[in-house]
Amino acid sequence: MDEYIETVEIKDDFDMEKIRTCGQAFRIRCMSDGGYLFVTGENVLSIRKKEDGIYDISCDLNEWKDVWIPYFDLERDYRAIREKNSGKYPYVDRAMDYGKGLRILRQDPFEMLITFIISQRKNIPAISGAVENLCVRFGRKVERCGRNIHLFPQPKELVSASKEDLNALGMGYRSSYIMDALGKVISGELDIEKISHLRDDELFCALKSVKGVGDKVSNCVCLFGYGRVAMAPVDVWIKRVIDEEFEGIFPFGEFGDVAGIIQQYLFFYIRENDR
Repeated sequence: MDEYIETVEIKDDFDMEKIRTCGQAFRIRCMSDGGYLFVTGENVLSIRKKEDGIYDISCDLNEWKDVWIPYFDLERDYRAIREKNSGKYPYVDRAMDYGKGLRILRQDPFEMLITFIISQRKNIPAISGAVENLCVRFGRKVERCGRNIHLFPQPKELVSASKEDLNALGMGYRSSYIMDALGKVISGELDIEKISHLRDDELFCALKSVKGVGDKVSNCVCLFGYGRVAMAPVDVWIKRVIDEEFEGIFPFGEFGDVAGIIQQYLFFYIRENDR
């Protein structure tokens, strides 16, 4: 049973189910009491909606302020973003209205690098399964919120993994990409912390130095790992939106420094309405 020890108010858009299913994080769990379990780094949070805008949480208020407010990007006004960008395109308006409650999570950059390498040519359930397998095999087990949780393995924990180990977890051709990423991070050739100070375009190029990391994966890591919300990943779903709704013209430049947030609304909308 989760132990909720504090109550917080969230005034802005916040829908945990939409956040769970929108394809940016793959280890969010629904709990039997209606709450959700989030994991980032060594921090684990159970959070349950109590009433509109009011949530019970399993951490103290210092951790909420230091870890979870940045993680949920709660200092950014998403309602204002939707209002400011409405009226430009009817399709974008529909997507923003449908996706109201989505937020760009600020996740661990190394986890995002490995996760989005794994994500290539996999659907969301398959990505979730592969990431969980990696955590169980190589991540440290801790007890949080009354549960045993395997944290995402850090480079020093994953360094013992062989290509054969990764193949056994179903990584396939991605195993060599993961090994290359790990080698560059361990050696310092790709300094995960240092590159966080680069401009968007420089960060994008630095991540692409990893074998198997192309434009889409690099943009995803920029957006979900480094909080670069001007970066808009283009996968098969977004390419379809561009082709079918915008006559093949890339529209995100018009949304400037929130293009990645608009992309997330579009991605969620087309996926949810193509079933």
